[in-house]
Amino acid sequence: MKQNWWKALGVVLLIYVFIMGMTVPLTPGILSVTPSSVRTGDEVKLEIIGYNTMYVESDPVQAWLKLDNERALKASRIEIKDARSLSAVFQIPEYLPVNRKVQDFVLVLDSEQAGTSVLPSAVFVTQDSIDPAMGQKTWVNSPISNLHERWSMTYPFRNILSETIRNTYFHVPLWFAMIFVFIASVFNSIQYLRRGELDYDNKAQSLTKVGILLGILGLVTGAIWARYTWGEFWSGDVKQNMTAIALLIYFAYFILRGVFEDPEKKGRISAVYNIFAFTALIPLIYVIPRLVDSLHPGAGGNPAFGTQDLDNTMRMVFYPAIIGWTLIGFWIASLLYRIDRINLHFLEMDE
Repeated sequence: MKQNWWKALGVVLLIYVFIMGMTVPLTPGILSVTPSSVRTGDEVKLEIIGYNTMYVESDPVQAWLKLDNERALKASRIEIKDARSLSAVFQIPEYLPVNRKVQDFVLVLDSEQAGTSVLPSAVFVTQDSIDPAMGQKTWVNSPISNLHERWSMTYPFRNILSETIRNTYFHVPLWFAMIFVFIASVFNSIQYLRRGELDYDNKAQSLTKVGILLGILGLVTGAIWARYTWGEFWSGDVKQNMTAIALLIYFAYFILRGVFEDPEKKGRISAVYNIFAFTALIPLIYVIPRLVDSLHPGAGGNPAFGTQDLDNTMRMVFYPAIIGWTLIGFWIASLLYRIDRINLHFLEMDE
């Protein structure tokens, strides 16, 4: 049991990840606002749909249309319809204090029960004529203040992502686990080239099998996520394409092994190819996507792993998920290695 503690740890961590990842609720958020486009000089009634909100219990609710860090318009009237919907009335001045024809506003809702919810670029205001000086005169500023901070064990609500943010504990850690397993595979291939012991070759191929499995799972969970956030399973994004190419290169590793019958020749050729495959993996997955436009976070200038993606509550599950998936990956590889040794033993007995 003492030798298998890391296997038990991997199982416990993944149980923790599944329970916490799927049961902890999201913070209240704003799903939609209609109309999203208005004109200056109008009294506008915004219909707001919330998520995990408690508007009925939260009465009174405050609402602002935020122009920038110093200027905002406060709703003159709020009508609560039910727990998830309300309407807010704003008086838009005839001129805006900006030198733009169209200006986007951030919607901010606040209540004691639900806390603060924010929807970036919720409303676009079009002004008939641009006159910042007149806008300064007609603008009635209502500073955002007395916001309620409500802490609870919740995950952040992110527009577009919504509940799919939970896939962060599966899609991303699977890729991390894949990289760690492939690193171990390359290490064993290098050891085989140095020492010529077939045991290292057997370990390398077992680890490579698991690395490919984790990569396929990462690709599938990513495609499912893309369906809900990008609109389709496969959009031809550079990250998706490069990942598919990288996995195809690793698939060729086993095709190459099947060509040779001599164990030593097979081990040498496949070890060299394994090093090449891992060398190609890094630029394909982490370098090329950063050089071009991409929908995927962390590529094409689209940031990842910031406060917008991962808050402190999510880190409590995300990092254990990486460790858990990695340990399970090494456990599966050890099982495959032992199976190969048993099969080899029986083959030697038959001969």
